[in-house]
Amino acid sequence: MAEPRELAPGEWAVLALLSERPAHGWALANQLGPDGELGAVWSIGRPLVYRSLEILVARGLAEEAGMEPGSRGPNRTIFKLTPAGRAAVNTWLEAPVEHVRDSRSQLLLKLVVADRAGIDPEPMLIAQHDAISASLARLEERLAAQGGSEEILLRFRIESTRAVLRFVEGSLAEHTPIVEAV
Repeated sequence: MAEPRELAPGEWAVLALLSERPAHGWALANQLGPDGELGAVWSIGRPLVYRSLEILVARGLAEEAGMEPGSRGPNRTIFKLTPAGRAAVNTWLEAPVEHVRDSRSQLLLKLVVADRAGIDPEPMLIAQHDAISASLARLEERLAAQGGSEEILLRFRIESTRAVLRFVEGSLAEHTPIVEAV
């Protein structure tokens, strides 16, 4: 049997919201809409929220926790995290984003979730800084040996990586006192 794929950013967003409190799909969809706090980072439509809930339940990360009367329709199913779901959210929040291209979605999502939960993002940001610095060094090594169209692509990737690195360094500076050498 094939290994299940990683959760998508929208699925992580739903799981993260459930880590705050049990909720029904309609409430989750409202928070993940374009006007919601998490939706401003990663917006997903109502059908994808319900699909995410199905995936999370199938993986044992969330479970039904009861029913709530709907204001203008059928009862709404309330979902909550399982212990495995809580552990998954905690592990996800601690881990750096693997690729710079995922910074707009996953890194920002992790930072907003950590902020909402009152979790210090410094350990994750330090790990993220280390990962991005290593990636930047590899890209710069490749650039030194390249030419032509590959060089153009590498220059773009290097500048994108530097921008994310500056963002992470700025975020760390807000959370870590700067110690000056004497």
